Amino acid sequence: MSDDARPGDRPAAAVQDRLACWISDLTTLHELTERLAHTASLGAALEELLRAGASLVGARRGLAVLEPADGRGPATLVGHGLLRSELGAIETVPRDAALYGQLLDAGAPSGTAPEGARAEVINSDLANEPGLDPRHREVAAHLGFHASYGLRLAAEGAGHLGAVLWLYDEAGQPGERQRHLAGLYVRCAAAHLARQIELTRARDTVAVLREELLPSRLPRVPGVRMAVRHRTGPLGGGDWYDALPLPEGALGLTVGGVTGSGPSTVAAMGRLRASLRAYAVMEGEDPVAVLSDLELLLRLTEPARAATALFAYVEPTARHLLMAGAGHCPPLIVGAHRTEYVETSLSAPLAMLSCWEAPSVELDAAPGETVLLYTDGLLHRTGEPVDRAFALLHAAAAGAPRTARADPDLLVDHVLEVCLPDGRDRMDSPEDVVLLAARFD
Repeated sequence: MSDDARPGDRPAAAVQDRLACWISDLTTLHELTERLAHTASLGAALEELLRAGASLVGARRGLAVLEPADGRGPATLVGHGLLRSELGAIETVPRDAALYGQLLDAGAPSGTAPEGARAEVINSDLANEPGLDPRHREVAAHLGFHASYGLRLAAEGAGHLGAVLWLYDEAGQPGERQRHLAGLYVRCAAAHLARQIELTRARDTVAVLREELLPSRLPRVPGVRMAVRHRTGPLGGGDWYDALPLPEGALGLTVGGVTGSGPSTVAAMGRLRASLRAYAVMEGEDPVAVLSDLELLLRLTEPARAATALFAYVEPTARHLLMAGAGHCPPLIVGAHRTEYVETSLSAPLAMLSCWEAPSVELDAAPGETVLLYTDGLLHRTGEPVDRAFALLHAAAAGAPRTARADPDLLVDHVLEVCLPDGRDRMDSPEDVVLLAARFD
């Protein structure tokens, strides 16, 4: 029987087609939101939002503007398919006249939409759009886009976050189904962005707190030149370093780490470092006594924590070091005729045993030799087993060019580049990295 003879089948077929479209849309949204949920940083989330949104609305390029309504930042502009220079050209358009200007209102109260603000802005033909700022026409013509589609970014509880805009190479606009899907996706994306913004703020706060608790600069001490590199994990860790001028021209050097991560660990690190400075002034000539005092303080005030530490009492003019370590990595001495580890002790970390005690170790450095102190994060970030990580660090120091051996700043940069290539020293990692170099003239 022909289709004309069965008109009753047509409504059923239309319903089936509509259901098939809904299922397809839901599947697409599920896949895209899953990808977005797996992004681990604000930058990655914005890039994924722009990429996925471009595929939903059929655009090739786009940009996202973050301006959280509470004014606490971060404020940023991110592009998709746009060069930095092209983003710069778009930024030359006055904010109130920009294509996304009607979607932005950083002064809106949290959780509300500003009066007159629009959730959606469509410009289907920029060349002939009435009332468009002349500067915008000029930028659009220069960059070769002829239409745009924008949505406001807002999340329940967080309020207005910013706007997202996609740019079309030809005049036109997304269809109703595309706009509906994009709106649903952006709503989910805004909730994820709100969480990433809060996490970014927390990380920034911890980073500032941590930097304030560590030396802003290394002291100048005759006979020794120093350099340090410090990389912090995303949650803030407990690694510290210090270089403290002591009486009679001596110098105290220390590196260490408190177990854990987060603000409480950073605060505990700050308390221990400050206490160690006081003990170094009182008993610096006896590193074992310094660490014994620190162990007692840790046991009494931070009973749930353990820490590793190394303290060195240095006489720069004599190039003599007296050191003690508590479960910490051994220093590495680097010179023209030797590159070797200095075994400070086999002692356990502080507060791990009922009573900490370890002997001190003496070291005499030759002119031009450098002592490297570091935390175990340097070894862990290599991704190698401990023995191979130690071998890699040794090889990096031994293979340093002569110019690097003569300059502690060049030496620490060389060691980090060899041990942690491809930017692994700056990537998000739960491990802090401290590398402190002291070169004796």
